[in-house]
Amino acid sequence: MPLAPWKKKNKSTKEHLVENEEVSGGHAGAGSLAKAAVNGAGLPPPPANLRPKLVFHTQLAHGSPTGRIEGFSNVKELYGKIADAFNILPHEILFCTLNTHKIDMDKLLGGQIGLEDFIFAHIKGIKKEVEIHKSEDALGLTITDNGAGYAFIKRIKEGSVVDGVKVICVGDHVECINGKNIVGTRHFEVARMLKELPRDKTFTLKLVEPMKAFEMLEPRSKGAKPAGDNKITNGKGTLRLRSKGPATVEDEPTEFEEKAVQKVDDLLESYMGIRDTELAATMVEVGRDKKNPDEFAMALDETLGDFAFPDEFVFDVWGAIGDAKQGRV
Repeated sequence: MPLAPWKKKNKSTKEHLVENEEVSGGHAGAGSLAKAAVNGAGLPPPPANLRPKLVFHTQLAHGSPTGRIEGFSNVKELYGKIADAFNILPHEILFCTLNTHKIDMDKLLGGQIGLEDFIFAHIKGIKKEVEIHKSEDALGLTITDNGAGYAFIKRIKEGSVVDGVKVICVGDHVECINGKNIVGTRHFEVARMLKELPRDKTFTLKLVEPMKAFEMLEPRSKGAKPAGDNKITNGKGTLRLRSKGPATVEDEPTEFEEKAVQKVDDLLESYMGIRDTELAATMVEVGRDKKNPDEFAMALDETLGDFAFPDEFVFDVWGAIGDAKQGRV
């Protein structure tokens, strides 16, 4: 049976992204949240007295005392808790890293937090505006978003157009493109906008870089353990944040899950110009028990209906999940 009948044709806003302009999900790395998640998507959260009491430690990445936060189920709620702890506004937070105060894109907080992870919040710093001459089709940027409305630069390709503009840095929040405010725009839409800018023309970016300190705090390899009755005895667990439904405590990803998610994330970049590890993880969950590509395509459409995936991509993702099951990835 062909895959095409399950691709939604009636949503004009769904456009395939070109291969050369990259996007990443956040953490995102520790990636951005998927539009929907299986195993609990859409379910009401359990009563507060039945939820596990998990306490996490946090600091502002440029330097601050240590705060304690708890009682959040998604990234937006997490930012709200961090903001309350440090008497700042949630929209001042650009992104968070786990177990390091540095702007390390491999340590971005996304859909999962280890139960012993220490959370560092990077907040808005200096604003800057730069003009760029688009001399090539691809700018060499990888874009991710923080799950709360801010797109920022995850990677700059060496030797690319943007690599030659030294004022642009990894971690910079993309606030405006040619005067158009894009706050609240998802990463794949930002990548499409950048890709569609005409070649051999000059355009303007307004950026906000993360606040930096003269003396950075020493990074911690592990988060501090909660004391007393809040102590977590299983250090290998993770708290999974979901865009819909309550957060859940889960075991660390298996070897199969890690390999499959990495491969699917690579395919997302290759086919659609985006990187989003949480989206990839959701696709692996959807596909792990499906018997054939057509069944997988139907499940993707039901679970992730806001995305329009090319047929070839669906076949390759199905194959990647199968390879991971057999240990061939």
